[in-house]
Amino acid sequence: MNFTEDKLVTGWIAGVNFPVLLFRQVFKNKDGSTGILYLVSSDLDCDAESLKTIYKRRWKVEVFHKTLKSNAAMAKSPAHTVRTQSNPIFLSIYSAFRLEALSLKLKMNHFQLRAKIYMSALQASFKQL
Repeated sequence: MNFTEDKLVTGWIAGVNFPVLLFRQVFKNKDGSTGILYLVSSDLDCDAESLKTIYKRRWKVEVFHKTLKSNAAMAKSPAHTVRTQSNPIFLSIYSAFRLEALSLKLKMNHFQLRAKIYMSALQASFKQL
């Protein structure tokens, strides 16, 4: 299949019983390298701009989930019942919210911020020793 940028192609994917729209998006990374993203949609009436907008919004949700899992330690919760999961889930969401507020204020991403907090905690513990 010959993909060109900004051209939607209708096709089939193995294991999917219906046709989908396929789209190839080429972009530049901050370091100057080129990246390619293949987008897929089951909405056959969608145009290229709509598809790009949907994925741009969806990416923010993916970043939030990554923050919950990696930076707020939601995946490390030892709780297994609904009752015992409530507090860790609430605190993970709250900490992700606080990280987002700090990252906007300090103009740093969540991983840079987490590393800075971790280094500060290490320095404080070494001072106490």
